[in-house]
Amino acid sequence: MTYAITQTCCGDATCISVCPVNCIHPTPEEPDFGRTEMLYIDPKSCIDCGACADACPVEAVFPVDSLPSSQQEYGPLNAAYFADREPAPAPGGPNFHVWGEPSFERSLPSDFGPLRVAVVGTGPAGMYAAEDLLLHTGAEVTLIDRLPVAGGLIRYGVAPDHLSTKKAGDTFARFHTHPRVRMCLGLEVGRDITPEELAAHHDAVIYAVGAPAGRRLGIPGEDLAGSICATTFVSWYNAHPEVAPDAVDLSAERVVVVGNGNVALDATRILVSDPEALAAGDIAGHALEALRAGSVREVVLLGRRGPEDAAYTRSELLALKHLPGVELVVDGHDPRTGTAIDAAEPGERASLLADVAREEVDWSRPPPAGRRIVFRFHSSPVEAVGDGKVRVVRVSGGDDGREIPAGLLLRAVGQRGLPVAGLPFDEATGTVPHEGGRVTGRPGTYVVGWIKRGPSGGIGANRTCAAETVGTLLDDAVGGSLPTPAQGEKAFRRLVRRRNRRIVDARGLAEIERAERALGRRDGRPRVKLATLPELVAAARGGRRRIPG
Repeated sequence: MTYAITQTCCGDATCISVCPVNCIHPTPEEPDFGRTEMLYIDPKSCIDCGACADACPVEAVFPVDSLPSSQQEYGPLNAAYFADREPAPAPGGPNFHVWGEPSFERSLPSDFGPLRVAVVGTGPAGMYAAEDLLLHTGAEVTLIDRLPVAGGLIRYGVAPDHLSTKKAGDTFARFHTHPRVRMCLGLEVGRDITPEELAAHHDAVIYAVGAPAGRRLGIPGEDLAGSICATTFVSWYNAHPEVAPDAVDLSAERVVVVGNGNVALDATRILVSDPEALAAGDIAGHALEALRAGSVREVVLLGRRGPEDAAYTRSELLALKHLPGVELVVDGHDPRTGTAIDAAEPGERASLLADVAREEVDWSRPPPAGRRIVFRFHSSPVEAVGDGKVRVVRVSGGDDGREIPAGLLLRAVGQRGLPVAGLPFDEATGTVPHEGGRVTGRPGTYVVGWIKRGPSGGIGANRTCAAETVGTLLDDAVGGSLPTPAQGEKAFRRLVRRRNRRIVDARGLAEIERAERALGRRDGRPRVKLATLPELVAAARGGRRRIPG
């Protein structure tokens, strides 16, 4: 029996570090690391020890012979990665693992004193940076987030039916109460305090603020009611306090989703899933009720290019294929689509659509009975049309294009960073200019995550990104190039209290957790997220918000 890595792989390489036989690839030392959809276990090398399954933070590793029917494909998928690769050289001694020469990438002086570092953003990128500092140095870390609750994209970006993926947050949560951590949640840099004030109280500041803005389509009618960015939709169903409960209207039978990436597939899956199945996760209460009362029966996925170039991962497409009661259809309006699918080799992304029905959809007719997803490749939106609200989406494709009646248009064509107060910003890339994470022209200021490298890579990609940034910071500290803070910790605490009396600390965060789980027990769910800023702040104060009976 061997093990296989499945859909929820986070790619942070914890499994690689515990494997005694080096059977999980690509490793952080290999060129493909961070470029593949997930990590893979070589069935020929696996010795069935289970160390990887025990270490996996998102419960993505299982024995092949116990995979449920919805994940049977992952055994062959793992094996296929190694089909055309040369096996690793056999060890010359009794050890299973071929160990390389010892490497000490960081060498800190014995008298290296503790640094005070502020990390702005509590999503995966910020928390990997904090983890690195806390585990490998004596640094004192101030965790800052503009929202009164921690988690970032773990809380507000991961789909509510991916509960295993959300378990990565448990790994980070253990640092919230670390003795060298102080949490300042609900504190916004640029509003409550200036970047200069933050820097004046810390040896270094790391910004991990992500890429929150959605890219625009640039078509007429894009700003009509019923045309929204997928990031708004994702925030809506994840109970983000800055997105109103009535921000999404699901009264139409057909929805058009523009894009073929994982965010587009996540949004599509939520729209057509059985709401009662979603209730087993932590979907926002208002979103759950809207889906129960909604009329959506068909989602049309528009892809500008063909199925061979789709940006989604195979695991996300496989998840759609296993949705109970949902039919998948490929729109055959362009002959290139069928040709690409038929010519695809096993293991290629397009080959996963080989068993999906194809038809030339008659868009003048309402969606058929039941629920379905239509993949329409080689097609782009040209215009959204409606009298104050989206009613029709005009798309390219075919001889003269088509008009697709739809009441909701979701734009899932990528994200980009926003300017950060006090920092330089590259409008073309939506990132902060840097050198190895060091912000250009700003000594003592660093970036990590999507604001550093752009919106690419999943949760685990932030581990190596954070290691680079922290390494640069420590090099600067050893080299004596960090500015000396003008004020200390006590002065910072006084400043924060003067500017914002609604700050949530680690104890308050634990109270929010307790309140949400109590609401979940009441409704028979793992948790019910508090969806407004006042609710979150009140819960953080413990006992001041009564949990309804």
